[in-house]
Amino acid sequence: MEKEKSIVVGLKLPQISGEQIGDYLDELELLADTAGCEVLQRVVQERQRIEAATFIGKGKAEEIAKIVEEKGIQVVIFDDDLSAVQVRNLERIIKCKIVDRSGLILDIFAKRAKTKEAMTQVELAQLQYMLPRLTKMWTHLSKQYGGIGTKGPGETQIETDRRAIRRRIKILKEKLKDIEQERYIQRKSRQDFLRAALVGYTNAGKSTLMNTLVGSDVFVEDRLFATLDTTVRLMKLSNAQKILISDTVGFIRKLPPNLIASFKSTLAEVVESDLLIHVVDVSHPLFEEHIQVVNDTIRELGAESKQTILVFNKIDLLKDRTLLTELSKKYKDSVAISAKRNINISNLKNKILNLISDDFIEKIVETDHKNYDVISKLYQIGEILERKFRNQKIYLKIRFNKKQLGNFSKILSTIGK
Repeated sequence: MEKEKSIVVGLKLPQISGEQIGDYLDELELLADTAGCEVLQRVVQERQRIEAATFIGKGKAEEIAKIVEEKGIQVVIFDDDLSAVQVRNLERIIKCKIVDRSGLILDIFAKRAKTKEAMTQVELAQLQYMLPRLTKMWTHLSKQYGGIGTKGPGETQIETDRRAIRRRIKILKEKLKDIEQERYIQRKSRQDFLRAALVGYTNAGKSTLMNTLVGSDVFVEDRLFATLDTTVRLMKLSNAQKILISDTVGFIRKLPPNLIASFKSTLAEVVESDLLIHVVDVSHPLFEEHIQVVNDTIRELGAESKQTILVFNKIDLLKDRTLLTELSKKYKDSVAISAKRNINISNLKNKILNLISDDFIEKIVETDHKNYDVISKLYQIGEILERKFRNQKIYLKIRFNKKQLGNFSKILSTIGK
């Protein structure tokens, strides 16, 4: 399929540096490429404030219109969200498709969604984004969403379409309620295990780290939002200590609020986890800004109080390794790794073990040495630290997660029966 020719547009306000606007447009180009666009040119407009009617100002819009005509551009992509009025005014001047950052991200999510849950979440976010932006340029939605019937007296097509979208939004919200309930049941079945969630800026290497830690087969691609669906795997930290680890959707600067709301059931893995593993692409020039974006999103989810390990990934791509010394001083208890090259992964596992040590308790159990069923179950729920035989008895010193205390009590209750 032939790629659409596009231009990316950034607005440099006084609080944004030249380096930042360059990085923002680099990221926007990556997003455009992921969505299937070929970026032929980037345009930066420097202003003191946003122009209410056209965002960038009429003069710059007319300048872009000339480029569009000369180069046969099919879509102009803005690095910020545009209002319905701004889109309408820009379309009148530029005479091609106008897409803002949220619209582009939603389009990528729609293309990447594979499961029924992800597709439902994305469709809901798209419709909520679309509803306030309906203009006369939108085509009739009856074929797409169905069940509209004929227009009422004096009712415009846009009003009819709005009713169709609201009806579809209601249906999708009901579907997501059912999905959220299923997710809750799944998480409840895993409550006996400590749970860690991988979080981070998109393309930080979370899925690669997941594969390295547990030997799973999570899809990995060097593109933004390569994976949308949460994957949960059991990770072995020692001979008997295990933890559930989940790989979540990547965060990004200016992530559409509707998208966060729609992915609530997926992001619940973050909220309900015992530990967050924050993965950072340390080779990126603005990695500290990425850290802040992720922290802000975690705060928005209400998970800022979680125990967190900061993991600086992709150290194999660093030209100046002295940066790692500086970071170790600035970010206490952080770990520097390369998930792809398997560098320092054992240090990360030890860090996780040390951090969760307070969640474990030790007990001594005495039982008949022929009580194989009890002994086998004890081995399953924890780590046997010491084993002694005396007469016909076996003495076991066991270390296990506090979440297994209920199971431990059940096992003890069967001794002597």
